[in-house]
Amino acid sequence: MQSVIVLGGGMVGVGAALHLQKRGWTVTLVDRREPGRETSYGNAGMIQAEAVRPYPMPRDVASLVKIATGRTNDVRYNLSSLHRHVEPLLRYWWHSAPKRHREASEAWARLIAYATPEHDILIREAHADNLIRRAGYRALYRHPAALDLSVKAAEEDHREFGVNFRVLSGSELTKAEPILRNDLPGAIHWLDTWTVSDPGGLVTAYAELFQRLGGTIVLGDAQTLQETASGWSVDTDQGRIDAAAAVVTLGPWSPDLLHKFGYRIPLVRKRGYHMHYTGGATLDLPLVDKGSGYAMGPMAKGIRITTGAELTGPDALATPVQLASAEASARELIDLGKRAEPEPWFGTRPCTPDMVPVLGPAPRHRGLWMNFGHGHQGFTLGPATGRLLAEMMSGETPSIDPAPYRPERF
Repeated sequence: MQSVIVLGGGMVGVGAALHLQKRGWTVTLVDRREPGRETSYGNAGMIQAEAVRPYPMPRDVASLVKIATGRTNDVRYNLSSLHRHVEPLLRYWWHSAPKRHREASEAWARLIAYATPEHDILIREAHADNLIRRAGYRALYRHPAALDLSVKAAEEDHREFGVNFRVLSGSELTKAEPILRNDLPGAIHWLDTWTVSDPGGLVTAYAELFQRLGGTIVLGDAQTLQETASGWSVDTDQGRIDAAAAVVTLGPWSPDLLHKFGYRIPLVRKRGYHMHYTGGATLDLPLVDKGSGYAMGPMAKGIRITTGAELTGPDALATPVQLASAEASARELIDLGKRAEPEPWFGTRPCTPDMVPVLGPAPRHRGLWMNFGHGHQGFTLGPATGRLLAEMMSGETPSIDPAPYRPERF
């Protein structure tokens, strides 16, 4: 029986651990905290079946000027930290050209096709169905022209990838969500996406399933990973752990660890914030306010607002600008209530410049594997990429061609 250390206890790491375990591996999951407490905890709580195209960087001058001058809430940046992001952002801009974005979308959509089916298996095995709602979410628009453009893009996604949606007029949106103000032009209801009332709780449920099936979870320092004569080792609170293989699923921290083994993998690190609100109205389904760059949805702790991307330093203090803007926009739509926490949560989304994950064997180190860089969709894609990784590591024929995700492309 082969042994493996999985470094990182988010959705991607837990998904990989479960799929390796199912294929007979002895798996030890190592993280500095209990599973699901980092980026997987703080997302908008969606398993996004409709997300068949990764987010490209805008290439038109008007959009770039809006970002540069701080007139959009989708993206904010800290000027003093911008030097950290210049090289990966330039690569990101290059890969966002239509032809290259098209190639990324094809690779991305192949993974997304496995997202809800792989989650479905784990949800049932983990007895976590109480956390899931299979009714989609709504993207609302404040301007008719923006809605019309998005409907055309949705129709293209339906033709090309089979994504299902329904267009709601302003009156239909008001009927679906009576708490909303009633002068909006309409929304797109994305029908295939599933929503989660407690994202961190779902990762915990999967981790508990992993333990019930015989897996081991320990606290440890991934930076102590080292190659040994027989494989790999890492230091934990249970002492040194040795295994034949190691998998790096550390999200935004993955390149820092891999750097010491000679790998230079660029990431665009996008910080996001969330806050819960209680005592106000209750939403039926999550809403994404496309014009104002945030999502809000009903969660176990209240309505959660999740922001867009902030480009800042890894140790920078929290800045409330995006959250404050999103909160003000949300209060224009509904009675939001009051903040449920004293400070916002924040975490970092690991985005590769070419917009597809890093998934596969390390080119120069036997037994070292990588699975990270899922952008905004680690929570969605963790079980899907976990399956593909486990198939590759176990010598099975992969369910999809892994070539677009190979680490050596960098």
